[in-house]
Amino acid sequence: MPTVTNESCIVTFIQWFWRRIRSFFLSAFTFRSSEKLDKGNKDSSEEYVEGVVCNVNDLQENELKAVDLNDRKVLLVKQKGVISAIGAKCTHYGAPLVSSALGDGRVRCQWHGACFNILTGDIEDFPGLDSLPCYKVTIENDKVKVRARKSELSSNKRTKEMAKRDLKDDRHIVVIGGGPSGATCVETLRQEGFTGQISFVCKEKVLPYDRVKVSKSMDFDIEKSILRDETFYKTHNIDVVKGVEATAVKTDDHNVILSNGKTLKYDKLYIATGSNAKKLKIPGSDLKNVIVLRNVDDAKYTLSQLSEDKEVVVLGSSFIAMEGANYCQNKSKKVTVIFRGELPFQPLLGPEVGKAFMKLFEEKGVHFITKNTITEIRDDGKGNVTEVVLKDGSTLNADIVIMGVGSTLATEFLKESGIEIRPDGSIETDEYLQTNIPDVLVGGDIAYAPVWSHNNQKASIGHYPLAHYHGRIAGLNLLDKKTPLKAVPYFWTMLYGKGIRYAGHGDYDEIIYHGDVSGFKFVAFYIKDGVVVSTSSCGMDPVVSQFAELLAQGKTLTKEDLKGDDLLAWRSWIVPK
Repeated sequence: MPTVTNESCIVTFIQWFWRRIRSFFLSAFTFRSSEKLDKGNKDSSEEYVEGVVCNVNDLQENELKAVDLNDRKVLLVKQKGVISAIGAKCTHYGAPLVSSALGDGRVRCQWHGACFNILTGDIEDFPGLDSLPCYKVTIENDKVKVRARKSELSSNKRTKEMAKRDLKDDRHIVVIGGGPSGATCVETLRQEGFTGQISFVCKEKVLPYDRVKVSKSMDFDIEKSILRDETFYKTHNIDVVKGVEATAVKTDDHNVILSNGKTLKYDKLYIATGSNAKKLKIPGSDLKNVIVLRNVDDAKYTLSQLSEDKEVVVLGSSFIAMEGANYCQNKSKKVTVIFRGELPFQPLLGPEVGKAFMKLFEEKGVHFITKNTITEIRDDGKGNVTEVVLKDGSTLNADIVIMGVGSTLATEFLKESGIEIRPDGSIETDEYLQTNIPDVLVGGDIAYAPVWSHNNQKASIGHYPLAHYHGRIAGLNLLDKKTPLKAVPYFWTMLYGKGIRYAGHGDYDEIIYHGDVSGFKFVAFYIKDGVVVSTSSCGMDPVVSQFAELLAQGKTLTKEDLKGDDLLAWRSWIVPK
């Protein structure tokens, strides 16, 4: 038995005391740390939600899968062995992206062609301005776990971060044109780090809005249709000038002259003034109830004039004309469509599609007069439309006349600017939307610009999504972030519940059909010199979006590729192997 000394007792006591003190402080620290962690977890649980959504083996390579997280949908994508999670609905009109076209690294909406990066959720092609939220994915024990911010899970959209205005940055970029192209451009400038002054000149008295509704849905709520609200532009220090138009540009002095008498001095300039709806120059075309459908005021006025005792005459077979006839048909006594050709849409979509839609309209009660036009519009002596006179000498009762006979490009104010204007009013650009004048770019309808999916041949194309895309590319190039156009034109319309999608561009000399055109379930391939230049479809989503992805990747579909039993086998080409 060892001998116990006073010295060893003292050492033992000191060790015991130190252990008690250390234990006390550790307990106190652990309590405070746990309290802080619990608080952090509490905040986190309020802001985020996390859960297992499926097994790894539930998702195949190049598969889109919609899963539930906290009673909300999330889109899972597996590509190149990587599983990612993004918002489940297109930020434009809310299409379920599980039915979209999956390409190499992105999905393209099956309704209107907007594209989103599958790894970041960023919007890469348009329409719409918002990106998708991107959620955190972890794999644990062959389970796929997703963590999402509750606010983004609920809203299903995300706005990219924007640079703040720096008053020391005296650079000034002016954007002329309050349509989708201008709206996308000013937003891109802030997203890409521009801290100088931005002036956004808008001819209409309202902020940029979803213009396609003007002919498709005349009773639309303008407040719900604006692309961004006043608060957005104020928050990001974008100076919006509404109800004012540019009357001249002085490129030698870098000045824009406005209709309110003010002058804006710019360092760089983007012009996207779009088109003006055209009227036939015939007697009576200036009467009050002779209408074009270009802006929200046109839509509101047309709607105010419709009633069950009014007869409407629509001149033209353009998409705007036919959409107008579609909208007015059940809100008026009679709708008659008059045009020079034999079938609507024939030049673009071909005779079979035109025939099917003409029959559909007739079944709904719309009347057609073909191979004819209006030569005079008569009034009652008080400015009210009463009848139209046709080229063949016959007359037709009319209370309202809607003209859908094309448009002119809004570039008249640039005639003395030094910017070269083509005979049709368009402005030629290079692949960066640069004009012949340094520091002046143009886009949208007025740009005679290279079309990537048309072998970079130049064209002036008035498509809503393409205008957005031009705005994005212009914003990058205004900041010297050299980015070439890789444009795939995309268009759509909805008539009596039948949705037509169209992608591509170019004249054709042959059409190959897949499906039933008369039953509105088909794909049409438009071919020139053995190459498919464009497609249209109805009831066959997402085929047109898949074709658009094919073109975006620089690939070509030929007539030879359409031989065999499966005319849609090419769709597998757009995903990586």
